[in-house]
Amino acid sequence: MKEKVEKALESIRGYLQADGGDIELVEVDETEGIVKVKLTGACGGCPMSQMTLQMGVERVVKQHVPEIKKVVAVQDLPE
Repeated sequence: MKEKVEKALESIRGYLQADGGDIELVEVDETEGIVKVKLTGACGGCPMSQMTLQMGVERVVKQHVPEIKKVVAVQDLPE
């Protein structure tokens, strides 16, 4: 399942990079159907990132991997 999620993210990575951002796959919880991602670059601090995540990333991932129920963003913990 992780490989399918990676392919889905790869299909939208170019759009994020065009705006100065990117996305990293953090974890795929196959039991719960939850994908954890990290938005980086310009996407990391963008006020529209939550909408990008739900309307773009989650929609595409669910199309490629119907078993996925939710995509959530995680943040780096401050050091």
